[in-house]
Amino acid sequence: MRIFYKIIFFIFISMSAFAQTVNLEQARDLAVANSRSLLRYEMSIRNSLLDEKNQLYRILPQVSAGYNATMDFVRDWEFVDPADSISAGAQVSITQIIFQGGRLLIQKAINSIETERLRKDAQAEYFNVLDSIDNAYYAILESRAALEAEESSLQAAEIGFSIAEIRAASGMINQGDFLKALADKEARENSRNQIRRNLTSSTNRFRTMTGISGVFELEQIDFERYENVIQHLAGISDDEVVLLFIEFWNILAASNPSLARAVLNTERAEKNLTLSRREYSPTIRATVFSTNLRFIPSYNTTAASGVTISGNIPLDFWVMNNRIKSSRISRDMAFLEYENTESSLEQDLQNSLFDLLTQAETVLSSRRSLEHTQRHFEFIMQRYRLLQSSVSDLSEATTLLINSRNNLNKASYSFLRSLSKLRSLCVLDDEEKLLELLLSNLLLSNSLLSNAEIIVPSP
Repeated sequence: MRIFYKIIFFIFISMSAFAQTVNLEQARDLAVANSRSLLRYEMSIRNSLLDEKNQLYRILPQVSAGYNATMDFVRDWEFVDPADSISAGAQVSITQIIFQGGRLLIQKAINSIETERLRKDAQAEYFNVLDSIDNAYYAILESRAALEAEESSLQAAEIGFSIAEIRAASGMINQGDFLKALADKEARENSRNQIRRNLTSSTNRFRTMTGISGVFELEQIDFERYENVIQHLAGISDDEVVLLFIEFWNILAASNPSLARAVLNTERAEKNLTLSRREYSPTIRATVFSTNLRFIPSYNTTAASGVTISGNIPLDFWVMNNRIKSSRISRDMAFLEYENTESSLEQDLQNSLFDLLTQAETVLSSRRSLEHTQRHFEFIMQRYRLLQSSVSDLSEATTLLINSRNNLNKASYSFLRSLSKLRSLCVLDDEEKLLELLLSNLLLSNSLLSNAEIIVPSP
């Protein structure tokens, strides 16, 4: 899968000399392919798998071979000819651990848990990358929409200032109103320039995350596909909110990498405690060997083969008892951390859902507000042209209009960010599936509340 992402990445790099249109899915693919943090996790997982293999090899028989040669210079306190004392030998042996209280198997299980923890961390980082690129993508579109609103506002201010100039020249308005129109135009220009700087900053961040170096355009978000969800969530009842929370909590509990990692931490701590207790067990090894010894001067050869049984019993009980106490404390801390993680995720899910509902309601109210302020601005502008409204009236109407536009713009993209947050919490890579789940409450009866259960994985 990474090869596919790399291919996409290099295709975009090769097209850097041309303007290209990038949609959200392509941006996500590029961000994943360009993420150094995900690459580090990939390498860590490979390294952890090698550790698992090393632990497996320790369980298997250990084969060794050796060779030695000796000669004497002094024998019985007299110098001798070294050539008369040369001997050489070779030995091959196979050693197998017969009994160790199962410590090697437990250690192998601990290594497997560590590999799975790394996979969960990588999964969490994957969705973190998706959240980051989504926010960067939305930030550019939001800044561009804000820039359009500022440009429209500046255009209105320039029209108002042009009219004020003509009226000031003919003495139809006083100097104060003329200066007010000028100050309003300058303020709009300054605000427009600030939005441009924000857009540049957002664009640079997007380039860094995706690796795109050329000119690009972002595909606009089709808000129509979210309309049913927005309408439904804005009018959802309290009972439906409870059902929605239960449904998403069950999904989160089954798939959230942070919660899964907390469960794995408790399993690892339990294994470490068991491993500490097994240190009381003796270690027994069996070695099958074959030795061949040759005396060079006489060409005599002796050979021997056999089996050696060896073992050791640990007697430093005070050390092992201290390790058991430490492992027990670590296990209890892991259980506390699991409960803490579960409580934190429950709070995160509640906040995410309530934020989603709030943003849906804000989108609808901002739309209504924009409709009213748009008509109000047109009315004031017409009166201003007819000299029936003052410069201050026009400035206030313009400010109200741009604030309404920005509020709708901000609410719309905040709704999308809330969706991204909910997707990451529940590890839902398919956005269509997420939207279906949000709409599924229309088909549920409130009578289900009495039978609904929250499923939480036990550590």
